Amino acid sequence: AQSLPELTALCGDHPLDEPLQALRLRALRDAGRPAQALAAYDDVRRLLADRLGSDPGPELRALHTELLTEAPREPESRVLGNLPARLTSFVGREADIEAISADLTAARLVTLLGPGGAGKTRLSQEAAEAVRHTARDGVWLAELAPVDDPEAVPQAVLTSIGARETVLHGAGAESIRAVADRYDDPLERIVEHCARRRMLIVLDNCEHVIEAAARLAERLLARCPELTVLATSREPLGVPGELVRPVEPLPEPVALRLLADRGAAARPGFRVEDDPGACAEICRRLDGLPLAIELAAARLRMLTPRQIADRLDDRFRLLTSGSRTVLPRQQTLRAVVDWSWDLLDTGERDVLARLSVFAGGCDLAAAEAVCGPAALDALGSLVDKSLVVAAPSAEGAMRYRLLETVAEYAGERLDEAGRRADAERAHLAYYRELARTTDLLLRGPEQRIAIDRFQLEYENLRTALRHAVAATDEQEALCLTLSLVWFWQMRDQRIETRTWCREVMALGPDPFAEPVRPARPVYRPCTDTPPPYTGEVLLEARRGVHLAHLACMDTELDSWQTAGAQAKLRAITRVYQPGLPQTCRAPGMLWFFAVMLTGGVDKMRTVIDACVRTCRETPGFEWELAGALQMRANILANRSAWAGNATRDADESLEIFRRLGDAWGTAEALSARGEAQERQGAYSEAAAAYREAIEHAERLGARGQMAILRARLGSVLMDAGDTERGERLLRDVIASQDGALNEAMPFARLFLACWLGLTGRTAEARAQLRLLREEFTIAHFAVFDSMILAQEAWLDAIDGRPEDALDMVARALDLARDPLVKAISPHMDSVCLGIAAMGLARLDGGSRAVDAARCLGASDALLLSGHIPSGVERRCHEMIEARIRQALDEPAYRAAYAEGGGLSLAEATALL
Repeated sequence: AQSLPELTALCGDHPLDEPLQALRLRALRDAGRPAQALAAYDDVRRLLADRLGSDPGPELRALHTELLTEAPREPESRVLGNLPARLTSFVGREADIEAISADLTAARLVTLLGPGGAGKTRLSQEAAEAVRHTARDGVWLAELAPVDDPEAVPQAVLTSIGARETVLHGAGAESIRAVADRYDDPLERIVEHCARRRMLIVLDNCEHVIEAAARLAERLLARCPELTVLATSREPLGVPGELVRPVEPLPEPVALRLLADRGAAARPGFRVEDDPGACAEICRRLDGLPLAIELAAARLRMLTPRQIADRLDDRFRLLTSGSRTVLPRQQTLRAVVDWSWDLLDTGERDVLARLSVFAGGCDLAAAEAVCGPAALDALGSLVDKSLVVAAPSAEGAMRYRLLETVAEYAGERLDEAGRRADAERAHLAYYRELARTTDLLLRGPEQRIAIDRFQLEYENLRTALRHAVAATDEQEALCLTLSLVWFWQMRDQRIETRTWCREVMALGPDPFAEPVRPARPVYRPCTDTPPPYTGEVLLEARRGVHLAHLACMDTELDSWQTAGAQAKLRAITRVYQPGLPQTCRAPGMLWFFAVMLTGGVDKMRTVIDACVRTCRETPGFEWELAGALQMRANILANRSAWAGNATRDADESLEIFRRLGDAWGTAEALSARGEAQERQGAYSEAAAAYREAIEHAERLGARGQMAILRARLGSVLMDAGDTERGERLLRDVIASQDGALNEAMPFARLFLACWLGLTGRTAEARAQLRLLREEFTIAHFAVFDSMILAQEAWLDAIDGRPEDALDMVARALDLARDPLVKAISPHMDSVCLGIAAMGLARLDGGSRAVDAARCLGASDALLLSGHIPSGVERRCHEMIEARIRQALDEPAYRAAYAEGGGLSLAEATALL
């Protein structure tokens, strides 16, 4: 493979040297490229026939036979990446691909440098495909052309490499959900995703965000040792170690092949040989730029090659011999598009200009809404003239998009005509309605269709939001944001939610500012009708955006620790009362967080009971009832005494969601059922619920939730006694989540660490906890930190380091006072005292065994009524009790244990 660039160059200098050509074909075959070797043989055969009037010699013919009879390579079992399928043939540039392949083995950052229209994008994709086998974890294309804000570059790359995913809530994941997605910086998330992967990322079209792309590339390359970046740009990134590969214009023979290929597609029967002089002039005058040649080929539908060549002489006066190479690269493309623009009539020009406001393309309905009734005819004409690219979407409907350069040019023309505000207003109105009506479909049998539609049009929706915010149009921004809130929640797009809610909040007054005004009942969602909104609906819309922002507080937790933020939380609890209809659905239901975070843990049952009651009493609130029951089931499942009620709620929720055809809700209800059954010790039934929930999550493409459910399933299997399969499942989850940022990894590591400690593998258990702290910076927040500290204390206790164990336990008990810990892990105090008992039993040769028995008695007494210990808990308890009994006889143990049962938490903690 390393000799291919040199062999290709030599063959270019000596095309009739058959032994040299044979060497090149063998090198291609040995590099695993038999298809390219066969194509190269055909090129040599035609060349020999044209130049010498002869066939290939015996050596080449024998090699050709070998290539034809060689067994095909086994296809890879798994192809990772997002390189799009190419819709047209790739003409020429074989030597470039081989050179770039060699570059990518010599440098970790290769930049394809050239003017717009030089074919950098297509060449980068073909080169990436050629080296795909070297990128174990895939080749990922990040298209930066739609990104107009340099600050958005990391988020665009994060989305492109597949780290953003659908995530379902529930499955008993609240203990992690409140703290697991703290990552505020998309760049950090990319680093976490790529750090241990061998990947090739293609950063396409960097020039308009060159500094942001350079910063991102430099940081990724510094922190991700097996990552390689292939960039395309009109200027170098300027990053240390960058290898710049100029993308030169196509040589005339290759340019003629491209014109012949595209010309035949535009006008069947076209042949370069019919007018070779005119065709050569076209390629020469267009500097061999593929985009310009393809645009010229499209004109063959209506013009002869000679007519095109003559017109180029008129339109490209700036591209005369001797001056073309020193003109700005953009000017070359501008001349091509200027020429195409001059061929349009007034209606076509207006439609093309208005199409520039779309991001990522549009369908016919959107085009007609923004461009007017002339869009249908004009689009057909513009597609024929290759100014608009038409291609079917995954759903089969045609979508229309502009090439990047054409879009930029059309945008300038729109500005010149003074019509941008009108076009952007029409774009905003159309996509506001698309979001508003699609949101309704997220709660029934068309849920998957709605998710796909949101994903397909997401760049247009974000563009519409930008337009609304830029125009300070609060009404439109409120409607569009609230229409996206449930989609964002289903996708777990917390940073996106927080960012847009913060922008929209700034457009209007704070509905929770003092003096607060109590909310009145609002029975229908604010987005039931399009704006404008007035009265209580407008107030509730503003409250909804603020509550959606509150639900993302874990992405900016520090800002919620201020006195002002705490005051706002208390204000929210005073604005709403339990049972208001708007609190039965998102985003109104999110006031629940304010209640919980202001010390209202004891009110949670009252709040959720009132919500369920309102849903039962209100006609048309069936979906809201299912959601409220599922939420109550998750709350009740945290306490064994309530788990029976949790199962009933989960079952009723499941029945409603299934009847409504809501697959997401069905998975949520199954998760709640599994956790409730787990709390009751029904491990086989819980495992069945988790397995069924995994099936629903898989159908929705919810990869993150599949992982968390598999982690939960692994834990349940251990409790059920199937420890080998449970441990294997946890290890599989950890292995599959390398670099992923969701709850699956911490859950799996915590469960696995606990099991490893119980089975004497404490060194590996410590390694799991260490990796957990290193990989997840959220580990220092109260809920998570208390869990990890308790695990570390347990390992210290069983490893014979009682002093360290007691210190860890004291810190964990201090964190366990947090209201959120009380709500999510109500038995944390008991867990910590049990671990303290093990530490005390091993302290000073057993001299503190009496206090150890007292601690164990207090630990058991503090468990909530009806608590059913899991299999792992029972095993831990047996180990602690056995250790204490080694130092105490039966009467002494019983007396101390009974005494501990009467201690308060503070008295028991004082024993430490």
